[in-house]
Amino acid sequence: MRCIALSDITLKTANGLALSFKEKIELAKLLDRLNVSGIELAPIQNKKIDSLLVKSVAMAAKNAIVAVPVSQNVESVDVTWAAVKEAKKPRLQVQAPMSPTQMEYFWHKKPDKMLEAIAQLVKACREKCADVEFIADDACRSEREFLYQAIKVAVEAGATAVTLCDAAGLMFPEEFSAFIDDVKTNVPETASVKLGVLCSNALSMAGACAIAAIRAGADEIKAVSCASDVTALSDIAAILKNRGDSFSLGCSIRHAEIKRITAQIEWLCSARGQNTIYDGGVSAVADAAGMVLSVHDDLSAVSKAVDKLGYTLSDDDIAKVFEAFQAIADKKENVSARELDTIVASVALQVPPTYQLDKYVINCGNAISASAHIRLLKDGSVLEGICLGDGPIDAAFKSIEQVVGHHYELDDFQIQSVTEGREAMGETVVRLRSEGRLYSGRGISTDIVGASIRAYLSALNKIVYEEAEA
Repeated sequence: MRCIALSDITLKTANGLALSFKEKIELAKLLDRLNVSGIELAPIQNKKIDSLLVKSVAMAAKNAIVAVPVSQNVESVDVTWAAVKEAKKPRLQVQAPMSPTQMEYFWHKKPDKMLEAIAQLVKACREKCADVEFIADDACRSEREFLYQAIKVAVEAGATAVTLCDAAGLMFPEEFSAFIDDVKTNVPETASVKLGVLCSNALSMAGACAIAAIRAGADEIKAVSCASDVTALSDIAAILKNRGDSFSLGCSIRHAEIKRITAQIEWLCSARGQNTIYDGGVSAVADAAGMVLSVHDDLSAVSKAVDKLGYTLSDDDIAKVFEAFQAIADKKENVSARELDTIVASVALQVPPTYQLDKYVINCGNAISASAHIRLLKDGSVLEGICLGDGPIDAAFKSIEQVVGHHYELDDFQIQSVTEGREAMGETVVRLRSEGRLYSGRGISTDIVGASIRAYLSALNKIVYEEAEA
């Protein structure tokens, strides 16, 4: 039985939704658990933020290929490879338009210069990575002789996989099958590489066209795990499960889990972030939930644990965290991920406060929307923000964002009691993400909303301080 590779491109397209950093990592983990053959990401544009995302996905993927396209210059190969090289199965992609219109519009090149660029980029990628994929965009509307030549050039330069894209999606299944046959006949070099396809769903026949391509000899299908205009992962997996035996075809997808996992992915891709500050979801340091340190752990172990929590700290801050860790570890047997996160929020990157809390008024109830009126002090000036929100804390955070004039991704929000009784003190830890880095703040008060506001301001002040120093 021939095993068909199913590569997920949800994170490459992002479905037009502004998924948060944390949601993208969670989506990658779900795909890896589903056992897709590949997880594809968008090209690196912001070197700092996008490289961090690629590195995080590369570390999260235990089984799948992690594929990232390079940009139009050789310099981007080094940047992309540096980000993806730690993946268990890294892949670099060279994605180039094949139709004359797209060549002129996107790459501003004539056919001969396009062939030179493809050869140069593929060769540069192969020098770094053993797995290089050439993606022929809009292949079905290309001039056939040019398409044949482009594929030959890519394979000769070192491509180990070639993908043909039907961007228009106007072919019937039998036409797409004939197209694949034609390419294989005229480009014998395709026999030595993995041949993939990406089918548009413009005529609601993407699944049928993908199966037709497989029967014509294609080895890989690119799909998405939630609603989009290309082949749906769940559809193609269902076809292979129920009718694959008829053609001796199968795939590695865990069919028993696909319904549950795709439902989770669809939930992640919903537009939750449009109405609330909790756009990254609220979790209790979930990635490190099972991590426990003891008094016997040294500076190196604590530093690795801090990295696992997602922080990038200086040597000086790591030393402060380790000193505080030792003080706590001497008094109790174990230190949990939550406690280490609180230590980081308390001692790392302590800065002069740019924004200080003056006053706040919160109104909420079961018959009205929660509202927050917050007054902050900055350089002697009074700044005020008034917002409605999905609960008092959401309203408070939105009011602060209104004052600052900037939205920061809320990576995590923790609440816990530090004393007992009716007048118990509440402690909150807020983790904000800016430019790919995490900043945490800690607040303590008998009023949990007040503690949350102070924690948010603590994290915010660290961001503002670093931005001013940069």
